[in-house]
Amino acid sequence: MNTNAFALRHIGPREEDQEKMLQTIGLNSLDELIYETIPNDIRLKNELNLDAPMTEYEYLLHIQKLSKKNKTYKTYIGLGYHPNIMPAVIQRNILENPGWYTAYTPYQAEIAQGRLEALLNFQTMVIELTGMEIANASLLDESTAAAEAMTLLFAVRDRDQKKADVNKFFVSKNILPQTLSLLQTRANPIGIELVIGNEDTFDFSKDFFGAILQYPGKDGQITDIKTFIAKANASQIKVAVAADILSLVKLEAPGKFGADVVVGTTQRFGIPMGYGGPHAAFFATKEAYKRDLPGRIIGVTKDANGNRALRMALQTREQHIKRDKATSNICTAQVLLAVMASMYAVYHGPKGLKFIANKVHKSATTVAEALESLGYKQVNDNFFDTIQIKADAKKIKKIAEKKKVNLYYPDSNTVTISVNQTTLLNDVNELISIFAEAANKETIKISNLSETVNISENLQRQSDFLTLDVFNTYHSETELMRYIKLLERKDLALNHSMISLGSCTMKLNAASEMLPLSNPQWGNIHPFAPLKQAKGYLKVLKELEDQLTEITGFAATSLQPNSGAQGEFAGLMVIKAYHESRGDFHRNICLIPSSAHGTNPASAVMAGMKVIVTKSTEEGNIDVDDLREKALLHKDNLSCLMVTYPSTHGVYESAIKEITQIIHDNGGQVYMDGANMNAQVGLTNPGNIGADVCHLNLHKTFAIPHGGGGPGVGPICVAKQLVPFLPGNPLVKVGGEKAITAISAAPYGSALACLISYGYIKMLGAEGLTASTKVAILNANYIKERLQGSFDTLYSGERGRAAHEMIVDCRPFKANGIEVTDIAKRLMDYGFHAPTVSFPVAGTLMIEPTESESKAEIDRFCDAMISIKKEIDSVTKDDENNVLKNAPHTLNMITSDEWLFPYSREAAAFPLEYVRENKFWPTVRRVDDAYGDRNLICSCIPIEAYAEA
Repeated sequence: MNTNAFALRHIGPREEDQEKMLQTIGLNSLDELIYETIPNDIRLKNELNLDAPMTEYEYLLHIQKLSKKNKTYKTYIGLGYHPNIMPAVIQRNILENPGWYTAYTPYQAEIAQGRLEALLNFQTMVIELTGMEIANASLLDESTAAAEAMTLLFAVRDRDQKKADVNKFFVSKNILPQTLSLLQTRANPIGIELVIGNEDTFDFSKDFFGAILQYPGKDGQITDIKTFIAKANASQIKVAVAADILSLVKLEAPGKFGADVVVGTTQRFGIPMGYGGPHAAFFATKEAYKRDLPGRIIGVTKDANGNRALRMALQTREQHIKRDKATSNICTAQVLLAVMASMYAVYHGPKGLKFIANKVHKSATTVAEALESLGYKQVNDNFFDTIQIKADAKKIKKIAEKKKVNLYYPDSNTVTISVNQTTLLNDVNELISIFAEAANKETIKISNLSETVNISENLQRQSDFLTLDVFNTYHSETELMRYIKLLERKDLALNHSMISLGSCTMKLNAASEMLPLSNPQWGNIHPFAPLKQAKGYLKVLKELEDQLTEITGFAATSLQPNSGAQGEFAGLMVIKAYHESRGDFHRNICLIPSSAHGTNPASAVMAGMKVIVTKSTEEGNIDVDDLREKALLHKDNLSCLMVTYPSTHGVYESAIKEITQIIHDNGGQVYMDGANMNAQVGLTNPGNIGADVCHLNLHKTFAIPHGGGGPGVGPICVAKQLVPFLPGNPLVKVGGEKAITAISAAPYGSALACLISYGYIKMLGAEGLTASTKVAILNANYIKERLQGSFDTLYSGERGRAAHEMIVDCRPFKANGIEVTDIAKRLMDYGFHAPTVSFPVAGTLMIEPTESESKAEIDRFCDAMISIKKEIDSVTKDDENNVLKNAPHTLNMITSDEWLFPYSREAAAFPLEYVRENKFWPTVRRVDDAYGDRNLICSCIPIEAYAEA
């Protein structure tokens, strides 16, 4: 046995364990299980054509060598991305800490109070800096947030004025170029007409429902948004502002001037540029629009004892509930990055942020004054960190690159310089020397930064921000380290126990995959840096694209979509572009099975398609007859089918090839949702099944951690006919020959996170990837067998096998008064996060163990479930005061002098012996969701105000 093999470290069950598990399910080999699980006509005939697997040591040497191909120049490009300083205490205790990066989305609030508090801090930070009333817990990137702002204003345009038929949206010509591209992508399918122009000469006619301004603009000039917003409001035009968060420390909050939405990115708050991401965007708006606000909102509520507790609020407005009526398909956030950015604000506090912002502004002013002394014209009369110089761009660029400095050159006569937190006095002098050399003059030596303020008095910040204790307490490293640990201890993550969420694939995120993320050779590359400086990235990203193309059986891949939902949208937009290239502009019907994830219909509507739902059979499969009938009915206008494989019910449908053929016969394309790709890799693939495009959740199948609810990466892989339409970028050449406009801000989306999946595939190789899929299926079927007699599995394949996940039916327990939620909460007392609750079938649990979990851990989980079933059997419908209804049990309950329950403290807290060894204590009792929605509080208000509310 090669004990260096990464597969041995990644895959949980040992060979002898696998043999015992196979005996339990009545089989002799893994191959026999696969034969009984996956239809033979879709099985791959050949092994994947991938490089031989590397050991962890070989991989780390390899990725270190590649990192040296990247050139980390001093970068002053700006355009929404800036070098900054990540405090080491945040790097070590959050970014590099599996207690933070392996946690799941906080759907189970009682075991997620730590990251919920960090996200509440994030929302509070955003609300106070923007001057708005409500903010969400982050979005994917600034450009996506700007597009979401446009669609929100479009959705609410007739609430308080007669604008129902108005479809024009004004976009400042000073918007970031990547944001303009994304606005174009999102506007066209839903009938919004973009009008790009100068805000200073804008005609405030009645033809517009909204406008968006960049604050400061892409060239650094600060627009007088105060005057613009006042005029817009007078004409009943709503205004979104895309703001630089660090500039808001010195600039007055847009909310104070009457802005309707404020968006931006928190990348400047200690997050590496990472060649474009991942970064946490922010989105703030008025409370009147809370039900139209995209993404997650963290709210304050109370628990069963009346104590303060946090949870995700207003979930009924989200796409998984509203489906095709949703205003957005966003089902994720950038939690890990939002937590880091919020901790940056906690660590620096208002005084620290003022110091950083003042130093940045002084540096920009100093450079501007020196260059004017050298005879250059500086165009911006109002600026924060970016100056615009009239100069011979070609000449400046040659000298700058020789000195390893990146500036931005919008045209042949203009150079812009965006200074940042890392800009030191030496850097200021170096910048001046570049322009002095170009002018053949002696440079000006600077020893002190200028005190001049180049911001109009009417736009300077007057309002306070970050006044609460949390932003004014933890300013020493010791204090912040302990605060981070305090929050971490409230959260159950993969470093404690298995998280068996169906559809979400919470597998091992190996340390060797994560280590490169801390390397500045990967972190400090600007997404719009010259390509010759990003050779390491380009090699990794190209190879990852090729790996994913091979694994899916397709022709090409785009890594640009930075979440699964964005991957869905991208795939549909590519299909739309393909049909339109053939003159089939009328093909707009999208067939979606009733069991599909809520993002599917939401994405289809965003892509301008009409959703037709197809039926499922009693076995949970697609009703082929109903599908055929609807495909024939709509054949003239059929655009596509959206299908998940294996199905959302955890079954490999044997009719899948017939299903894809029906769509093709009627002129449509097949989009395969890659949520369950974990059960395909190495054994079958979307190309083999007959799909035309699929998105992949790299944060599921390919080991990017969930980070408490993000980052996600959702690349799309496409068949040959769709390759020309892969998404492009306005500043870097990517995508197909007839590329659709941008899907995310950066050319390769969240490029830094892609290193993780690259490493995962490199170290597993073809054999390891295939073995992972087989063991994922083994683990699921082992659980199915062990739970037999206690829980019924709702759907199985034709030979009685589950795929990589299964749905267990908890509806019969209603007879005992027990709901599926009671089981989910009781599992916390056993030290486990609940499986997926009530999706895709209400009253059920969807369980997915993944290949990384050992037999011992799976047995502990099964023992817990069987023990809970015995507890269910012991209670009656009339008995509300029982161990399930009162779950979870907190340390405060167990150690209280008063015990008013008819069962013992031991039964409550230590129901099985193994729990004693590694007890996890939920920090709050069951949260009251309804109370939190009725009394919506989304920021860290003082406890007195909470008590009054």
